[in-house]
Amino acid sequence: MYLFNSRVRYSEIDPNKKLDLAGIINYFQDCSTFQSESLNLGFDFLESRNLAWVITNWQIVIHRFPKLGESIKVSTWPYEFKSMFARRNYLLETEEGEVLAVADSLWVLMDLTRMRPCKVDPELFAGYPLEEAYPMEKAPRKIAISSPLTSYEPFSVTKSNLDTNNHVNNGQYIKMAAEYLPEHFEIKEMRAEYRKSAMLGDLITPKVTNNDDSCTGVLADKNDTPYCVIIFIKK
Repeated sequence: MYLFNSRVRYSEIDPNKKLDLAGIINYFQDCSTFQSESLNLGFDFLESRNLAWVITNWQIVIHRFPKLGESIKVSTWPYEFKSMFARRNYLLETEEGEVLAVADSLWVLMDLTRMRPCKVDPELFAGYPLEEAYPMEKAPRKIAISSPLTSYEPFSVTKSNLDTNNHVNNGQYIKMAAEYLPEHFEIKEMRAEYRKSAMLGDLITPKVTNNDDSCTGVLADKNDTPYCVIIFIKK
């Protein structure tokens, strides 16, 4: 397990003075990045082999959003490597050990030269210590798209949406979709399925459907092919 401590900053909070979902995702991404860098399996290692880890699925269960100034600890560990895939858990806790959020995630190793998935090198397998999966109920990878969907005004991908792969960062999709949540919607769980990468200048059309207990958002390209499908489940 890799762990780091932090404190919720003013720059990370929403109007309710709490860390929002996008902020939690940023902490989780930072934590796994820190682990990879500490093991010398980070960006330099991957770039030298024209490889990159790309997330395909998030499942994040929220127990409580931490508030401004609260001390927190973030941890992560991989629990499975299989062919081209890796599964990883994340945990957000208070200093006292109260679980604030837990996540399961699925990643695929991409060959950036051929732009296709590739098998995980044994050197990568050996570098990460595997631990037991967190005891949570895993959701299906595929997210059903409910209908009818309400379409909203398309918008363009900007430089601020991009990550080091020059694709829209996975957390940015969640932030985009959250803009269309109904007022006073309290998130208990979020699942995201990433289907294709959006790049600088691409047009994204948000499509949303609301049910009594959830809100599903589809971020689609100009041909209505989803970049990402996200479901927010209400408390």
